[in-house]
Amino acid sequence: MDRRKLTILAAFLAVYVIWGSTYLAIRFGVETMPPFLMASARWLLAGAALYAWRRAAGDARPTARHWLSASIIGIALVVGGNGLVSWAQQWVPSSLAALIIAIVPLWITLILWARTKVPPAMRAAAGILLGLAGVAFLFGPALVAGLNGSLSFFLGTLAILGATLSWASGSIYSRTARTHPSILLAAAMQMLAGGAVLGIAGLGFGEATRVDLDAITLRSWLSFAFLVLFGSIVAYSAYVWLLRTVRAELVATYAFVNPIVAVALGTLIAGEALTAWTLLASALIIVGVGLVVTAGPPRPAPNTTPAPAPKV
Repeated sequence: MDRRKLTILAAFLAVYVIWGSTYLAIRFGVETMPPFLMASARWLLAGAALYAWRRAAGDARPTARHWLSASIIGIALVVGGNGLVSWAQQWVPSSLAALIIAIVPLWITLILWARTKVPPAMRAAAGILLGLAGVAFLFGPALVAGLNGSLSFFLGTLAILGATLSWASGSIYSRTARTHPSILLAAAMQMLAGGAVLGIAGLGFGEATRVDLDAITLRSWLSFAFLVLFGSIVAYSAYVWLLRTVRAELVATYAFVNPIVAVALGTLIAGEALTAWTLLASALIIVGVGLVVTAGPPRPAPNTTPAPAPKV
């Protein structure tokens, strides 16, 4: 196996395993830290460290256009994707959050279909239907809980669904956006932009009054450190690099593996319960994602010109 293939394999392993464990780390973090400010500090620290390193290593100073693209991607991935999940995990178990996030490849396929006007293969279409059916099954208990007074759980589940759409949109956009040529510096800029917006959101929601350093547990601090170093610097950088290297649909397979890791950790470490209903929904989602991922890219119809990709 050549060096490039080994690098791709290592990047996939980082995204698969590390991101699968971040759901539990986020849950432990928001136990004693306000979610938006915790997420903001996580991404700002990681982004600042990565940015300083790459600039010291000789990466060119980014232009205003580079910052604009990084801000759009950062808002979609870091704020919409991660920020909403961090907020939702105050009430939604880590395993359930990971299962909902697994539908990202379905959104990617649907968005590409809307952009190119080329329908997905029958295999992928069947996967989309199965995946959406699984999500509907997951939302059943959430809706019942909301009707019974547990509105926070229902809204948290809904927020995670919104996070999947935001993440898929940002991932596709990042492949054609005019970002900095240094992948790691571009990732750092996205972290900084997203972290700044998350900080504004946290202050806007009054989270500053909830910060009590003496009340933050060691478990929350260790989870926060793990999120900064491994979840942000290592795994996010690997994800951004993969988006520029292989097909977006292939990169999205992380959503197929992450739930397995998250469910295992949530059950073994946090004692999260798995109901038969959840297992059925999980099976539908995972099988659906598997069909979408293995279907491959759609074949353009004769005399069909895909819509031009946006450049920002």
